[in-house]
Amino acid sequence: MAAEIHSRPQTARPVLLNKIEGHSDAVTGAVLIPKEDGVITVSEDRTIRVWLKRDSGQYWPSIYHTVSSPCSCMSYHHDSRRIFIGQDNGAVVEFLISEDFNKMNHVKTYPAHQNRVSDMVFSLETEWVVSTGHDKSVSWMCTQSGSMLGRHYFNAWASCLQYDHETQHAFVGDCSGQITLLKLEKQTYSIITTLKGHEGSIGTLWWDPVQRLLFSGASDHSIIMWDIGGRKGRTLLLQGHHERVQALRYLQLTRQLLSCSADGGIAVWNMDTQREEAPQWLDSDSCQKCEQPFFWNIKQMWDSKTIGLRQHHCRKCGKAVCGKCSSKRSPYPIMGFEFPVRMCDTCFETIREEDRTAVGHVP
Repeated sequence: MAAEIHSRPQTARPVLLNKIEGHSDAVTGAVLIPKEDGVITVSEDRTIRVWLKRDSGQYWPSIYHTVSSPCSCMSYHHDSRRIFIGQDNGAVVEFLISEDFNKMNHVKTYPAHQNRVSDMVFSLETEWVVSTGHDKSVSWMCTQSGSMLGRHYFNAWASCLQYDHETQHAFVGDCSGQITLLKLEKQTYSIITTLKGHEGSIGTLWWDPVQRLLFSGASDHSIIMWDIGGRKGRTLLLQGHHERVQALRYLQLTRQLLSCSADGGIAVWNMDTQREEAPQWLDSDSCQKCEQPFFWNIKQMWDSKTIGLRQHHCRKCGKAVCGKCSSKRSPYPIMGFEFPVRMCDTCFETIREEDRTAVGHVP
């Protein structure tokens, strides 16, 4: 009987098309130029470069411009060819790029912050530049007059920003792990809510205005999807990285989320996949399995003459448990846990082998 060979399906992986080299320091921003074989990059080497693809197939800089301070971020608006550069000294600089992408003229310099600009968005609808900075603030400035319209301060560095142009809502992530939703008005603002779920500083945000979903990535290696449009507080936790998450992009057409981490890892998440919402962690003074006291429960420790235990949480049910009652580890991809996480003994026994198979995630 002849042997039958079955080809194994290949995991989809990114293919390297080209590599652009030339900066002498960290590249802090890069965008593709729509309908052009071109890329705009900014770097901490203080340069802004526009790279166009030549007949040789290589990218060469058609614009090479040096500014006074290291470039920390960038916002590019293609229809108007306006580019805004955030700098290490707190300033935001606006340039206008020519139609042939061979020349760039300075328009305005905005005194946006007192320290490094961490993120920035330009809104043509309002003619505003909204930016966040290491001076713990978010500011919005008028691009017509160059004047400051408003500013709000946080308790920690404002690290990243997303802006809904239609409703003028700004999402600001900070280094304390919180995301603040603000409604910006001319000369005033209001705080709508604060989103708490990460255990580390927020490194990146991405807003999808169509489905009204907010995605956040943090130094706790996790991604959270916040269903803002659903108005029910629904969140999904995604854990598929070994290092801090520092970039996110949501592809609305294919319902895929791309995430990048500090160790160079790239993950693609299928957001059409049915997933379970991770439970809220419960509070308790004693283990909710064996009822042994936790170390801060002085009264029960004294009454039972026992030493208090450290508190942990089961990732599947959210119960507060001790180490002995949560000694098992298992992945649970339907809840976003691609790697083994702590489970209480009861939940571990309910997980089948097929439940451990990756769901809608390509490492």
